[in-house]
Amino acid sequence: MLRFLILPALLTLSAHAQTVDTSTLTGKVVCGYQGCFRCEGDGSNNGWHHYAAGKTFEPGHSHIELWPDVSELPKEARVATPFKHADGRTAEVFSSVHPAVVQLHFKWMRDYGIDGAFVQRFAATTRDKRFREPMDQVLAHCQAAAIANGRGLTLMYDLSGIKEDGIQLVIDDWKRLITEKRLDPKGSSYFKHHGKPLVALWGLGFNDRAPMLEEWSRLITFLHDDPEFGGCAIMLGVPYYWRTLDHDCIKDPQLHALIARADIVSPWAVGRFGTPKDAASRGEKVLKPDIAWCAEHKVDYLPVIFPGFSWTNLSKSRNQEAKFDAIPRRGGQFLWSQATAAKQAGAQMLYVAMFDELDEGTAIFKTDNHPPVGESRFLAEPEQPNDHYLWLTGMLGKLLRGETPDAMPKR
Repeated sequence: MLRFLILPALLTLSAHAQTVDTSTLTGKVVCGYQGCFRCEGDGSNNGWHHYAAGKTFEPGHSHIELWPDVSELPKEARVATPFKHADGRTAEVFSSVHPAVVQLHFKWMRDYGIDGAFVQRFAATTRDKRFREPMDQVLAHCQAAAIANGRGLTLMYDLSGIKEDGIQLVIDDWKRLITEKRLDPKGSSYFKHHGKPLVALWGLGFNDRAPMLEEWSRLITFLHDDPEFGGCAIMLGVPYYWRTLDHDCIKDPQLHALIARADIVSPWAVGRFGTPKDAASRGEKVLKPDIAWCAEHKVDYLPVIFPGFSWTNLSKSRNQEAKFDAIPRRGGQFLWSQATAAKQAGAQMLYVAMFDELDEGTAIFKTDNHPPVGESRFLAEPEQPNDHYLWLTGMLGKLLRGETPDAMPKR
């Protein structure tokens, strides 16, 4: 018993006890941070945003596939739901607008040696004050939590849903965040790359949305060159098959010209393959040729890796069917196989999708391995500790830095 009492303290002291070096993304393992969960009555006026549609979150009406573990949150940061555990206990969740929630999440990043987060900001919703203000709150909480826990953060604009006239929304929002001092890209906790504050733009080049090459170019030019609000390094989140311009990607070679202007390119891998064998084969077929292209064009490469995937509940809410546990986690073998393939191909940084993505079953933070029972079904791995993927993600940093063998470690 004593061993298990001592372990958390040792873990906290040994895993990145010092403040993360935010001057470069090279050598870092970062996670996407959604921060998008809202609860009815939390003051955001967003209802059960991302937990379910509108004001109804109850058995049979859920968007989430994993149930969050809120046992370490203070009582005032836990929100009761109509869901019940097998023993009759009321199941609780959290709201991302509560500062204690974000502080705990960044503390977990520190405790397990995760370097920081790319804080998601959905550009299309910045036009609506009702959604923009809670996003501003979460961003402020993230900045405070990153400073308090010695982690790094980067702002990531998700351009999904942006129309051809919508790029100005991003420009105006970036200006507002800086002018109103809601974001400090020159601060000590904000990631830099090549000596410049790093901004991530996700969603360029996918063939499920209208191509906006001229508008994307205008946004890149603004962030690079604007005398007052520019001077940034840029990461572009692009389709997995960006280099070959097929499958999930538009076929316009001008996309390559845009990517060549970026500092980092990050292909979206979630759902593109589903087994450790698939992941291993991508090293030679995809990652090495991608990295060679990047080396030729002087662009850094940030591969996306993910623990698994499932969105049965979310799909049901859209009157669609989706296989439960579509891409199994396999106790972490799937995540580890992607990381080793990336390292062996020459990658020098990793992006884990996601820290807190409950909707699509990709979260790596602590989730409840004994989730509520009833009409809605939730993923669980009761044979694993609730912090297993936090621990494993921290170990990926050691893998990347050559501090542990390529074989998946045992706890």
